[in-house]
Amino acid sequence: MKITDIFQETYSALISNKVRSGLTILGIVIGIGSVIAMISIGQGAQNSIESNIQALGSNLIIVTPGAQKGVGVQISSGRGSAVTLTNEDASVIEAQVSGIRAVAPDLSSRYQVTAKGTNTNTSVVGTTPSYIDVRNVQVDTGVFISEYNVKSMSKVAVLGPSVRDDLFGVDVDAIGQTIKINKITFTIIGITKAKGGGGQSQDDMIFVPLITAQKFLAGSERLSTISIQAIDQDSMADVQAQITALLLASHNITDPTKADFSILNQADIAASASSITDTLKILLGSIAGISLLVGGIGIMNMMLTTVTERTREIGLRKAIGAKNKDISTQFLTEAIVLTFVGGVFGVLFGWGASLLITKFSTITTQVSLSSVLLAFGVSALIGIVFGYYPARRAAGLNPIEALRYE
Repeated sequence: MKITDIFQETYSALISNKVRSGLTILGIVIGIGSVIAMISIGQGAQNSIESNIQALGSNLIIVTPGAQKGVGVQISSGRGSAVTLTNEDASVIEAQVSGIRAVAPDLSSRYQVTAKGTNTNTSVVGTTPSYIDVRNVQVDTGVFISEYNVKSMSKVAVLGPSVRDDLFGVDVDAIGQTIKINKITFTIIGITKAKGGGGQSQDDMIFVPLITAQKFLAGSERLSTISIQAIDQDSMADVQAQITALLLASHNITDPTKADFSILNQADIAASASSITDTLKILLGSIAGISLLVGGIGIMNMMLTTVTERTREIGLRKAIGAKNKDISTQFLTEAIVLTFVGGVFGVLFGWGASLLITKFSTITTQVSLSSVLLAFGVSALIGIVFGYYPARRAAGLNPIEALRYE
């Protein structure tokens, strides 16, 4: 049987019952479209998280206070809330650890901030001039905190663009104006460039001199984090080991499992985030895959019905010399064509759905070639798997019994 004959017969068989063929194809379209759209959401989430992590800075190592879980310890102190890191720790790290470019201690907390009849609740970060390099912050207008501001405990502030918009309005020149943080007046000396990102975005922060924040806002010399920028990525592991040993010694801790601080580097954060988003993609893809399974069952149901309806045709073909292979090939081709057509429209549907999700929601999606190939490959596999049994059943019909079928 020629290939052209097979496709001609397939076209005639599918077009003879347009509604049934269309509904079967629709099941595959929805299944493949769902898989592509769901995976694109997961991929978009992963890219967004990775972008946010990279925006934190380069070659970054973060030390946070709080007792780690150890033997017999049921509850660990909240990260950033315990008083286990001080200015002295930051100074010791900067002075004694090799392979680092800069150290930026900071103290952060949320405060109510007011300005000329407006107010907002945002994160206020007390830090030093090196923060701008370590955490990859760029100033749009004005200047950032200087060493003089820190030492003289100046009441100056640098606003993120979101805070500026909340307090003064969009694109208003806020340099030189004043705000009140915890009822203490600060003068604005700079506005940072917008970076975007979710979670604790730097756009929604106010930066003030570290000593000023400790003296007038927190009333404590504690630190929320110490951010360290290594010279390069290769030296991060060695720098992390040096910091761990140094802080254990300065805190008089002999058992590393009982350390009252934690150290994370950018690679650890990225790996953890990647693991979470990979799990999310698998979950979303699995949920959408159920639609593909239902579509495959729909193909099997249609093909079994078609075999029953065309029993006499099958018997007649066998009577004039058609082999079992020809019959099974014919019906298997029909099933594969159904899934192929559904696959094409399913890819277009999934792509379009992803674009609409990005346009009309806060979720950013990204359609990857791998997800398209995966969905298409699965649809082809479904056509073969769910079309195989009906094709075998058609090929196995007894020609005499088939000719007698009414």
